[in-house]
Amino acid sequence: MQHLSYTIVLVLTWLLAKMPFFLLYRISDLMFVLAYYIIPYRKRVVFKNLRNAFPEKSEAEIRKIARKFYRHLCDLLLESIKPLTMSRQQISKRFRYINLEVIEAFNNQKRNFAVVSGHYGNWEFNHNLTHFAKREGIVIYRPLQNKPMDRLFKKIRSRYKGNILTPMENVYRNALQLHNSHKPYLIWFIADQRPPRSNRFWTTFLNQPTSFFNGVEKLSRKLDLAVVYMHVEKVKRGFYEVRFKKLFDHVAGLPENAVTLAFVNELEAEIRQKPEFWLWSHKRWKHKPYEKTEIIAR
Repeated sequence: MQHLSYTIVLVLTWLLAKMPFFLLYRISDLMFVLAYYIIPYRKRVVFKNLRNAFPEKSEAEIRKIARKFYRHLCDLLLESIKPLTMSRQQISKRFRYINLEVIEAFNNQKRNFAVVSGHYGNWEFNHNLTHFAKREGIVIYRPLQNKPMDRLFKKIRSRYKGNILTPMENVYRNALQLHNSHKPYLIWFIADQRPPRSNRFWTTFLNQPTSFFNGVEKLSRKLDLAVVYMHVEKVKRGFYEVRFKKLFDHVAGLPENAVTLAFVNELEAEIRQKPEFWLWSHKRWKHKPYEKTEIIAR
């Protein structure tokens, strides 16, 4: 039954992915009307998150950000399936790396590195990173509960050579194998997901106590990785520009939590600049800190 469900989902997704972008965006316009006005999708969550994050903004400003967010979200949902039928060249035109010299320098230095980013802009178009970095890339993913959809997105995200799709619990083992075989590699962390109750780091983010994975911190210390932040800017509908910012050459010797705090600072600055492109529909603040939880100052 699951195989049949996956086949149906794959065929329907492939048909959508074959559509030209201008038709997909007409569908997206309809989806926006449905999701924002008719059958509201997590509207309470979105507005609560925005009001808590930006208490200084008026209700009119919050509504404006929310509408822009829903328009972007509908675009993103349809853009996410396009790599199923897109070539590297087609993606390169829509997801442009502006300052590749930042990561190209690691080839001369024979250094491995971590790329860290958030759910901002479009993270599903980042398929060419390993190609331009000239190395294999461990792409961390969290399996979806819906099995057909999980298989579909695994297929999309691992379609391009060089991307090694890896659950978080296997990242260190896979990285160690590449390290021991003297193969250059990178690890891409989307590090703003809500972590489980264990393995948490708490700090203030967008005006409220927030927990983060500290996997970037731990692995970059264990594996002696340089750390790079990936900023994604939406230039216009369907087109993005990526800029890299080197945060650290070496992590050893840095104060505890320095890597995580640096990431949080970069992400918050990015969100505050254009908040509509972050994933506000996620129940990011579902868990609250315990009374004695230490909130690390930034």
